[in-house]
Amino acid sequence: MDLEHPEQRGPEAERLEPGLYVVATPIGRLSDLGLRATDVLRRVDVVAAEDTRTSRVLLDHIGARPTLVASHEHNEARTAQSIVERLRAGQRVALISDAGTPGISDPGARVVAAVHDAGLPVIPVPGPAAVTTLLSVAGFTEPRFRFEGFLPARPKARRDRLAQLARSDAVVVLYESPHRIVETADDLAAALEPGRRVVVGRELTKRFEQLHRCAAAELPAWLAADPDHRRGEFVLAFDAAAAEVSEVQLADTLLDALCAELPVRQAARIAARATGLRANDLYRRALALRAGREEEADEADRPPPVSGAPGSA
Repeated sequence: MDLEHPEQRGPEAERLEPGLYVVATPIGRLSDLGLRATDVLRRVDVVAAEDTRTSRVLLDHIGARPTLVASHEHNEARTAQSIVERLRAGQRVALISDAGTPGISDPGARVVAAVHDAGLPVIPVPGPAAVTTLLSVAGFTEPRFRFEGFLPARPKARRDRLAQLARSDAVVVLYESPHRIVETADDLAAALEPGRRVVVGRELTKRFEQLHRCAAAELPAWLAADPDHRRGEFVLAFDAAAAEVSEVQLADTLLDALCAELPVRQAARIAARATGLRANDLYRRALALRAGREEEADEADRPPPVSGAPGSA
């Protein structure tokens, strides 16, 4: 990746153009605010914040004095229009949430959509997000992940959703509150295979940050072991489901092993009892597998073709 140094951008780098700046803010530690985010928040005309009281602490910390307006889930549709009007008037507006990246399990998407629809600039200012913070220390080798956010609050709906997510072939990331973490852990342990790996991040980047990696079956006991384990805000991730072996793959593996020791018809009868598939179908499959193996062996024994024109030795 090519990184750009501010001094390489010329005099225009000093200007902060009108537009909506979607700014990620710390999820717990003020010093995690990036240099660019700090610069933008100091220079915009307006900051639209999820909770103005929470955001005032951050803005005071960096010496920023913009106009502060509230933009949260209850007024976002109305705020979106007023932000569009500010942008049309040539103002610079920063959109922030209480913590992390706006629009990721936080308000912000409606404002961003309205600005896009109005044909006005939207500029990302990246930074902290709890989902990527946990994934970076989870140790899962599966590169794909699915961010689920908060699970349903009702027990049946939560269990049904976890039963679906348990089959995911990507890592799954969840948020959970301290009020439901015990119930969610119990439901996770029931939905996942006992040995499936789970990572819990508690109070990430904060003073009492804790990271725990265990098998799904062990998670309820870890929470029960210490009252502090159940305090704070939680991010959880569990590893992708193991790839399912198809009936055909299983039968082929079994037939290969049996045919190496037994006559084909006897191998097919034993495989039929083990898999529930028809013996005649397995017999034909075993013959096809054996023919394929013999063809591969013939190819391996065949001498390589002689290159060059005849008589060119």
